[in-house]
Parts: sequence; C-alpha cells; structure tokens
Amino acid sequence: MDMHAGGDVSRIVYGGVGSLPGETVRAKMEYLQDHADVLRRVLLNEPYGIPEMSVDLLVPASNPKAVTGYIIMEVMGYPVYSGSNTLCTATAVLELGLLPKQEGRQQFILESPAGLVQIDAEIRDGVVESITCEGLPSYIDTYQQTISVPGLGEVTYSIAYSGGFYVLVDAAELGFSLTLDEETRLSACAHAIIEAIRAERNFRHYSLGDVGPIPFLHFMGPVESSAKGQFTSRSATYVHPGVICRSTTGTGTSARLALMQHEKRILPGDTLETCSLRETRFVGRFTGLSQAEGQTLVENSITGKAYVLNRAEIIVNSDDPMVKSGGLGSLLHPRKGGCE
Repeated sequence: MDMHAGGDVSRIVYGGVGSLPGETVRAKMEYLQDHADVLRRVLLNEPYGIPEMSVDLLVPASNPKAVTGYIIMEVMGYPVYSGSNTLCTATAVLELGLLPKQEGRQQFILESPAGLVQIDAEIRDGVVESITCEGLPSYIDTYQQTISVPGLGEVTYSIAYSGGFYVLVDAAELGFSLTLDEETRLSACAHAIIEAIRAERNFRHYSLGDVGPIPFLHFMGPVESSAKGQFTSRSATYVHPGVICRSTTGTGTSARLALMQHEKRILPGDTLETCSLRETRFVGRFTGLSQAEGQTLVENSITGKAYVLNRAEIIVNSDDPMVKSGGLGSLLHPRKGGCE
C-alpha cells in the first residue's frame, strides 16, 4: 500500500516477506541492514521506486502492547524513527483492518526500531482525519558553530538529535526563501554542508553511541507567532545524498522544537506548524522536558494526515536486467508475495 504524508510517499509492505531473524524490531532491522539490504535497494530503486520514497516493512512486534512493528527504509539507510513514516504506518494499520476503526479518538501502540510509539488517531465517518504520534525525545548536541564550506564560505549551524542527527541552518542566511523553485539549489547547498561537516567531525548519541555519519539537514525559515503559544515556520528537510523531502518531516519538526526550547522561545504545550516547499504542514507540540545522562530532552508529538494512494502487488523478476535482486529470494514467500 503506497501512502503519503505531507507529500512524502511511504510504501507499506505488509505481505510477501518471510520471517526475519531477531527477537525485537530493532534486531530485525539490524539483520536487514547488515545481511539483506537488497530488499531496501530493490524497493527504492528503479524500476520499482525512486530514492525520494520510503519503505515501511510491517513485522511482528516483540512487545505485546503493540499492534505491529515496522522497519523504516530510506535512501540513507535505516533510520530508527521517522514521523512521516509513522503517520503512514499508523493509518495503514487502520485501513488494512489490522485494527478495526473506531469513531472519534482511537489510541494504540506501534513498535518502531526506536521502541514503542503511542498513536492517537482521529476518525470521522470512517475516515482517518489525523494521526498524532510521539516524536523521539530530542536534544541539542551543538549550538551555533561555524564551518567553512567550499562555494558557500562560513556557515553557522546547530546540531539536534530527534531520531537521527540533524544539521539546522537558517535559510535566509544562505539566501533562500524556501519556495519550490529553489529545490535543486537547496539540495546542492545541503549536500555541500553535510559533506563539510562529515569531513570535520562525527556525532555520538548519549546512549546509542556512534549512529553513523550525519544524514539530515533542515533549512529553517523565520518563526512567526500566529496566536499565543502557536508558531509557524517554513521549512525544508534534506536527506543525504540528494533528496529534498516533500514534507517538512516529523523528525525535522522535532529538531526545531528542541532548538526553540534551547533558545527559550517555547513553553510546554506550545506548538510549531512547519510548512514545506509544497505547502504541506505538520504540527509539532512541545509536551514536556526530561533528563537523561546529562541531556535535557524535549518530549514532543507530531500531528499530520496520511492519504492512501494505491494497493498493489510487486512482481520481482530476477531475469530483468533493471533489477539487482541477488539474494532477495531467500527473504520472500515465493509467488504469494509476488516473486518470480
């Protein structure tokens, strides 16, 4: 089932893949990452997909509280969490009937590689009107540093963790208004900044340790106040290499909340509505603060709406020269899941 939230397409794979080794969703993700990355590459590359898409593979949850588990696959690899992918997966759970819809507010739990995720769905006349999901506790790792970037000069940036490490930069300082016609230039600019930072340093999560080279950059527009405790801002998220997300992204919005809290610009209960290049919007809410291993963590939630695009069967033809499917057959249920 292909869906989108804020314009970001998520392909929900709910059948055809056999059991994966690992007792937890995180362990199953690590198995794919280390031993069976062919599934991600086949589904995201031509002729089946494009790098701008994501894939969410439904797998059994290890925690009995969760309806299902899900593994997120993107062009950069396997993020442990994603807001837009969670919005799509939660909606798919209801649309596929894995959990019967209930009118009004419906709560349930999913299991991501990062752990359990609380979901609040609003359903009206059988339609999933919105999903609110927990964002990962987010924090500022680095504040207002500068780096020399070839072709750009000195660039000021901050680093947040919100499910992945994010470079946060001021769009106006780099000459952008965050409109759709700037998309190609935004990608080139972000690529240069990410490469410069990767060459200079790496980042470690306070409990997860080394989570790999920094993959995300978020361009920040001016923050405007629309009402007391309600803020809006144009935004754009880049995923390395080469992808500008259609939505503002949930984790990008969570990173913004962490920065605004660090700068004492928001209070618990306040919201930030981020607006993408395509005028789609997510709403992040600052729900509270916590502490862990010396870090101040911003608890938050993300609200958005996902739309079903299609339901389909994918046929993997191993003799197709466009398809690099070596090793894929061992993961799939032959024919039942669409493998030839």
